[in-house]
Amino acid sequence: MLYLLVGVEVEACNRRAATPQLEQASGIIAALTVLHTLLRKWRARPTYLVTYSAATNPYAASMLRDMREGRDCEIGAYHQTWETPPCSDKDVRRRPYARELGLDQFAAQITSLTDAIATAVGERPLSYRSGRFGFSASHVYDLERAGYRIDSSVVPYLHEGRAGGPGFVGAPATPYFLAYDDPATPGTSNLLEIPVSAALNRRVPAVIERACGRVPWPGTRSLLERLGLARVQVLRPFSATLADMCALARRVKRDGVPVVNLVLNSSETALGANAGVRSPQEIERLLSRLDDVLAYTVNDLGAVPVTFSEFRALYCGAQGAPSS
Repeated sequence: MLYLLVGVEVEACNRRAATPQLEQASGIIAALTVLHTLLRKWRARPTYLVTYSAATNPYAASMLRDMREGRDCEIGAYHQTWETPPCSDKDVRRRPYARELGLDQFAAQITSLTDAIATAVGERPLSYRSGRFGFSASHVYDLERAGYRIDSSVVPYLHEGRAGGPGFVGAPATPYFLAYDDPATPGTSNLLEIPVSAALNRRVPAVIERACGRVPWPGTRSLLERLGLARVQVLRPFSATLADMCALARRVKRDGVPVVNLVLNSSETALGANAGVRSPQEIERLLSRLDDVLAYTVNDLGAVPVTFSEFRALYCGAQGAPSS
């Protein structure tokens, strides 16, 4: 069985965008309505991964409550270190990866974020994603203690170690329970990792595949393409072509991976909230690509849409593992 997962990262604003934050928030909230309608068209059951700023924004919180009451989505957590208390002015300027935080600050931020989401929507989140995928195995214990059961921060082939960022060389494409010492290795925790769907566009010898994973992004893609070896494909409509996303989804099914895990960010569908989105036409093209890849995944590949938590329950049932 193949399952379709859609993780939507919900921000109230993008601090790097030139548009004022209040205007951004209004645009992002309006864009979520359009996005949710499109996802419902294909019976997709999105997991909305919510930042602290979105959870504490009255308008965003009201919309998220309404969507959650429809029982066709899940509300999870999206951790941005530079906006989640406790954070310093230095954190706001530097925008550190979560893996760069001290463990005490990380644990305190997770408590703040989790409590804010629970207050906003009336339910504690079970699913988590680290902003900019800045996840570390040292986070697993605190996430478990806060009640999380799913993480979706691992992106195979992502390696940003030179910038202090994450590295997931060798991470499985298929879901696995995380270890306490290596985010790319299966272990004994109760936190199920559901990696973002990513792969090379063609098969290469294992030694080349491992080497490809160690080339820092964004250099990975350009280097592989220049050498004619392979291209990294990620299931992200904002940056990927429809052809690449469909090819990746086909490979996922062919390789027996049980999930197609697509990633979106709310700022990508709102004009003025993302520097890469410069016109309404670009948003229309993105939504069109999303529409087409959802149609292909559901109709042609037969994927069954589920939320992150729903998938965990199904996965644990199939594995004979405890679901709690």
